[in-house]
Amino acid sequence: MFKIGFIKLGNVASSLVADLALDEIAERTDIEARSLCFGAKMTKKEAEMSRELKNWGPQLVVMVGPNAATPGPTAARELYKDVPTIVISDGPSKKDAREALETDGFGYIILPFDPLIGAKREFLDPAEMALFNSDALKVLSVCGSVRLVQEELDKAMASILAGDPQLPHILGNPEKCTERMNFKNPYARAKAIGALHMAQTVAGIDAQACFRLKELERIALTAAAGHEVMRAASKLADEARELEKSSDSVSRKPHARSGAILEKTGLLDKPEPI
Repeated sequence: MFKIGFIKLGNVASSLVADLALDEIAERTDIEARSLCFGAKMTKKEAEMSRELKNWGPQLVVMVGPNAATPGPTAARELYKDVPTIVISDGPSKKDAREALETDGFGYIILPFDPLIGAKREFLDPAEMALFNSDALKVLSVCGSVRLVQEELDKAMASILAGDPQLPHILGNPEKCTERMNFKNPYARAKAIGALHMAQTVAGIDAQACFRLKELERIALTAAAGHEVMRAASKLADEARELEKSSDSVSRKPHARSGAILEKTGLLDKPEPI
């Protein structure tokens, strides 16, 4: 039984499904997963508390959350240098910072279209937070980011079992992610690419509201604008999915009980080994 542990410091939309994507109907017999979640907090205090997952003896650790270059996630990684570890985050996206992660032995999947939320009390409340994450998650799911995470974690586990750990080093872009979904309709893929580009702009808009603006009116309007772009991206992603459904060409890749990835396209097709 392969043990994979998840440490969730802070929250991005990927945090909601990174662990669930490996066992979507809870029937896999080859893995055991354990998640340690600290809610919205991601300081050095939470990083130190994440040490308790080591007692379980995970063979692979996945750290999910915002900006992996900040002090909390950085401190958490120091505790797991002796365990194969993959970072899933919206940053760092700069080449030198990513190379530093690789040099230190960490894998990473950076998804810049899993964007910063408008986290200012002048705008954000729990309902708005949930709506934003649901919109972001739809974009990531339809447009291939969730599948990219699923496939890369499965590959990493297989390589560890084979005695030759191979961790991903991926800076996601719209073309790479949408390729994973095997869109048959080019217009559907174009819509999905557009949705990811829109989602990526949200981080820049919300960063203005969160870190640069001071006046209440500008903060509220800018954060609201970022969330409206995320909502529009979600609608565009939904259109892409509906195009694929209309021609019965939705790509599905469920897990078998053994953990092998199966595939099917037609709704009434039987999933078959790849």
